[in-house]
Amino acid sequence: MAIATIALTASCKKDFLIPKPQSFYTPENTFNTPEGLKSSIIACERNLRYEWFGDGAPIITQLIFSEMAVEGTTDKSGPAQDLNLQITPTTQLNHVDYNRIGWYWHEGYKGIKYANTAISYIDQPTWKSEEEKNAVLGAAYFHRAYRYYMLTNEFGDIPAIMKEVTAPKLDFYSVKREVILQRMKQDLEFAEQWVPAKTNGGEVTKGAVSHLLTKVNLALGNFDDAIVSASRVIDGGVHALMTQRFGVDKDDASKNVVWDLHRPLNKARAENTEALMLVIDRNGYKDNGDFAGGGSTMRQAVPYWFSNNIITPNGNRGTTDALKKNNAAIDYDQATDFGRAIGRCRATWYSTHTLWDDPNDLRHAPGNWMRMEDLVYNNPALKTTTPDPYYGKPLQLYNSSGGILCADTIRSWFDWPHYKLYIPDIENATPSGGHTDWYVFRLAETYLLRAEAYFWKGQNDLAAEDINKIRVRAGAEPITAADVNIGTILDERGRELYYEEPRKVELTRISYLFAQTGKTAYNGKTYNLQNFSTDNFFYDRIMEKNNFYNKGVVTNHGDRYTMSPYHVLWPIPQNAINSNVEGTLNQNEGYDGFQNNVAPLTEIPTE
Repeated sequence: MAIATIALTASCKKDFLIPKPQSFYTPENTFNTPEGLKSSIIACERNLRYEWFGDGAPIITQLIFSEMAVEGTTDKSGPAQDLNLQITPTTQLNHVDYNRIGWYWHEGYKGIKYANTAISYIDQPTWKSEEEKNAVLGAAYFHRAYRYYMLTNEFGDIPAIMKEVTAPKLDFYSVKREVILQRMKQDLEFAEQWVPAKTNGGEVTKGAVSHLLTKVNLALGNFDDAIVSASRVIDGGVHALMTQRFGVDKDDASKNVVWDLHRPLNKARAENTEALMLVIDRNGYKDNGDFAGGGSTMRQAVPYWFSNNIITPNGNRGTTDALKKNNAAIDYDQATDFGRAIGRCRATWYSTHTLWDDPNDLRHAPGNWMRMEDLVYNNPALKTTTPDPYYGKPLQLYNSSGGILCADTIRSWFDWPHYKLYIPDIENATPSGGHTDWYVFRLAETYLLRAEAYFWKGQNDLAAEDINKIRVRAGAEPITAADVNIGTILDERGRELYYEEPRKVELTRISYLFAQTGKTAYNGKTYNLQNFSTDNFFYDRIMEKNNFYNKGVVTNHGDRYTMSPYHVLWPIPQNAINSNVEGTLNQNEGYDGFQNNVAPLTEIPTE
């Protein structure tokens, strides 16, 4: 359940003491069959889907609290740019135009509530076998562990709720992060034994359980266990990296396996052995997901290329989002091909340029990767109303005198991974990115997780081998053991997992590990838990790589990009603290209310 007050009201009518028939939809009736209980797992699956889809998708907040991207909206204040000013416990923390920190809090606990319902009533139905029951229980454990993994690496110490809450509860207390993760490890080890290796799209697989267990093992500093759990996925005989052409476009010689891997209809195909866990979104498939408006990936993460910000060297408006189907004069229908985008998720120079170390990398190759210069001046007025010889020619950022031809390079001029963000859109009047399945986990990340575990153990030769599995598939040159450090691993994660991984969560997890182990980072620094919120790898990494926060870039609207070390953890929403009147939810250091903290619990409450 969400950590908030539950108010009960009593009727003052004279007949309020007259007994009323109980609803037929009591838990005892709803969850007394396997199908009824499994509805809670379906609710978990639907809840999980929202992280990647829709306007202001929550995954964007993960990216803007990292070195990979910033909030690109530049025509108003409010979006999360000046993080020192805008990210507080009392500001708007769950708004599509601002940030989705509050979404992760509330929806995280909502997912836990659904999972706890299945766990609490698991013995209610009559099961065909112990295997059937434990498979459902294992799926519920997975969903609960996924939410707690996310929450503990977003907010640190948080309340731990391990069973269904059936009455108002106002006495939650923060529990130490590692205590919660240790419980999740135990649950996942159980689930790993019972969840099937192969399931329907969107359902929990054994590979997904082992993958999440690897993340939890890493978070706990159990590196040997992380290697074992990752190896069960990699070497288990069910999953393998996709290295050959497959799926809907496999006969298109202009494409490649990287393109194939991210086509909407290929992600859940039986032949795709790389997929471990998916969320399902299909147009018209009410049972399998039909997110209103679709994924919106192009709208969110492609630049605002069609605005009047872009002019030709002759000073004329250069681009338009008009569609060929609506206007026969459109020769270059770029809106259909690339989306009517607004540049909300603005990729950094690091993620679009300095990250790419090999010219043969398919993930950054023409056709898969788009540069602004790959677009053309497509405004039909350039061939009629204001004839301009640049019509149909590639966009350019500067004129012959060095003058800039884009009035807002933050929002309207950056590169993007077309192969990942391009989702054909047959539903929206203006193409935004249609319905698609999406990867939660895939095997490429499992290799990178195992590489990280080897790194922490000092086995850089084995780490390099795992990283090279991903690089070679992409056509890039292998690295050597001497090249391996946490930066190498984060770079490869950035190339492979953009708009898939919760980047902030992974950076915070790694930052905790540097503080826990005292291992010297590639920047020459060591860290500790005592100063975690004032001196951490998270902040140093972002200041090293993110050219907006480290330069204090100012938008056309006058908002400055800022970040501080304490943003390694997000603020606990103040309304959750205020409503918890009989307990104490600790606030994270750097935010108002931290001074009221008490020692977090070192055991998970039984009540």
